[in-house]
Amino acid sequence: MAATIRQDVIAMVSHAGSGHIAGPLGMADIFAALYFHILRHDPKHPEWPERDRLILSNGHIIPVRYAAMARAGYFPVEELKTLRRFGTRLQGHPHRAALPGLETSSGPLGSGLSQAVGMAIAARMDKKKTNVYCLMSDGEQECGQIWEAAMLAGKLKLDNLTALIDRNNIQIDGMTEDIMPLEPLRQKYEAFNWHVLEINGHNFEEIANAFETARAIYEKPVLIIAHTIPGKGVDFMEFEYPWHSKTFRPGEAEDALRQLRTLRGTIRSEHE
Repeated sequence: MAATIRQDVIAMVSHAGSGHIAGPLGMADIFAALYFHILRHDPKHPEWPERDRLILSNGHIIPVRYAAMARAGYFPVEELKTLRRFGTRLQGHPHRAALPGLETSSGPLGSGLSQAVGMAIAARMDKKKTNVYCLMSDGEQECGQIWEAAMLAGKLKLDNLTALIDRNNIQIDGMTEDIMPLEPLRQKYEAFNWHVLEINGHNFEEIANAFETARAIYEKPVLIIAHTIPGKGVDFMEFEYPWHSKTFRPGEAEDALRQLRTLRGTIRSEHE
């Protein structure tokens, strides 16, 4: 499924003529795990009150979420071709009022964790067993609002909140550690009373185990630092920060799809 989602991302962005690529490819494994194994949700009833909440703070990687949602049954896969078109439900950044199944509109980086903290507080007040998940980029850890939310979550011991940082080490202008060093990232969150886990964001066993562990942690919010490869699966994109958002040149999308189809075939043969 992750391989299929990656192909969807390339096809969507290529058809749209613009969009973000490296981050969505790097997060495909995590989104496949969330929508097909971890989240408590119902694609046929997206407003189901008992559903888990998934907040996408780094809204620019929305193509991977659209692809996962379509494959999970939220809307027809054919609609993915409308990405970024005028009037589409699939805007370049998620628009909550346009598409059932989105919890928030996002685009400005740094605000998602605050929204997730508010939802976690509301769930506690309502005595609901809802789990709130917030996905963030590593680059947006440079935003001050992130740390206000982190402090409050730690103070209130929000054990129904799990955040995940896509630690791919790139942002639009270069490598994070060159632009604004983030390390020691783990220790910073631990100082604010978070329980922190670090995983390989492309290893499904580690992904699943981390989210299971998060549900078992008591009186602390949980942060999962997922080490990922931006542009995962396409050799000329991996770890190349310009692919954060870049227009395809002739033949590049076709080359990327060929590589991903080969990878998908290899994965299938290994499991047959």
